[in-house]
Amino acid sequence: MIELLLVGIGTGNPDHLTLEAIKTLNTADLVMIPRKGASKADLAELRRVICMDVVTNPETRVVEFDLPVRDAENPSYRGGVDDWHDAIATVWETTIRSECGTAGRVALLVWGDPSLYDSTLRIAGRVGRGLAVTVTVIPGITSLQALTAAHAIPINEIGAPFLVTTGRQLREGGWPPGIDTLAIMLDGECSFRSVAPEGVSIWWGAYVGMKEQIILSGPLDKMADRIFATRAAARDAHGWIMDIYILRR
Repeated sequence: MIELLLVGIGTGNPDHLTLEAIKTLNTADLVMIPRKGASKADLAELRRVICMDVVTNPETRVVEFDLPVRDAENPSYRGGVDDWHDAIATVWETTIRSECGTAGRVALLVWGDPSLYDSTLRIAGRVGRGLAVTVTVIPGITSLQALTAAHAIPINEIGAPFLVTTGRQLREGGWPPGIDTLAIMLDGECSFRSVAPEGVSIWWGAYVGMKEQIILSGPLDKMADRIFATRAAARDAHGWIMDIYILRR
């Protein structure tokens, strides 16, 4: 039996690791680190640094693998994502079989938390189709928590709900009725520009929790262009970007 240990590592700050995460990594026979290409090499490097800093068990091995790339040209977004997840699961299973056979404890370091807008759990389910697998989840700090902490704000108004959604949903479906506060994740298109800005405030952050952190906030009509330009410059400088924002009307 393979036990997959999905360990949330927070949003890029090694200090975000919980004691539970550190203890769990030190029980693993194998830690798997994904490589996402040269433009995102520092994401793999962060995972390497975490392992070097906290994994003290001499029996724990670390192995790296190349992460398959999603076909962005697939006309079906959902179909493309499903194919991509199948490809990742195949690489996981091949690596696990090669390094551990069919028994052992295998850890993956998951950016943020495995439960919030992350597909690691779904991919783990696909691995279970060809290999006997159980899954243990170690929660981590989410980018949403890191964003609200960086801006020192609560996400909710008193007694009011908020909605966590994606940039695609905001662009294609508009502002959901009955909700005044939105947390927008997975948005590579700056979808806040599709929103009528009057009376809307934005709290935006990139690389939240990391030393590269950038945060901006204010009325959307005054901040939209500035955030768009700042995001583009940061992406050019680093070769990649992770950002998240809150909208409130």
